[in-house]
Amino acid sequence: MKLGIIACDVLKNEIEYLTKCNPHFVYREYLEFAMHEYPDEMRNTIIDRINAIVGQVDAVFLGYARCDSLDDIDKAVKVPTVKIAGSDCIEALLGPEEYYAEKKKCAGTWFSSPGWSEQGVNGLIKEFHLYCMEGYNPQFFLDILFQSYERCLFIDPGIGNTAEYRQESEDVAKTLKLKHDCRTCGLDNLKAAIAATEELGRQADLRRMHCAQ
Repeated sequence: MKLGIIACDVLKNEIEYLTKCNPHFVYREYLEFAMHEYPDEMRNTIIDRINAIVGQVDAVFLGYARCDSLDDIDKAVKVPTVKIAGSDCIEALLGPEEYYAEKKKCAGTWFSSPGWSEQGVNGLIKEFHLYCMEGYNPQFFLDILFQSYERCLFIDPGIGNTAEYRQESEDVAKTLKLKHDCRTCGLDNLKAAIAATEELGRQADLRRMHCAQ
């Protein structure tokens, strides 16, 4: 079987950790992390990128959750595709129960995964389009945007480089004037989506074997 990965750059670390030794993944493409700010454009871009590899792979692991516009995307593409369960990348990591438990514990939480930690404050400036505000220091707008937040929660999925990711997350918290907390999580949602993608690949292999007989 031949499988592909098309994913958000913010989940690259976790996805590479799980798939780097898997020889079936022959195509990998990571898209710009802030695309979810334009849901319709993101959906169209992802559809185009998946359809561009028709015939090259048997199935695609889509490293995105629903992200406001990706419901039923598997029905809109020409290659069998599996996305990650969840409303966004943080729920994809934590799972719905833990995600909402953390929100209930502190509604004003900014969630920081390894990918978000790597993006740092510059990632926030890009996320909120603060680079467009000529004549203003982006910190001025960050202070306004995060004035109702209380903490930055670093999520450690156990993929290595924890100290580095945590320090980057702490740097963001300091800039945003937030308390910094940490917690661990598993990668069950990502593993399940990868396993489902592999199953689609096995089915494609079986069809080829059947047709060859």
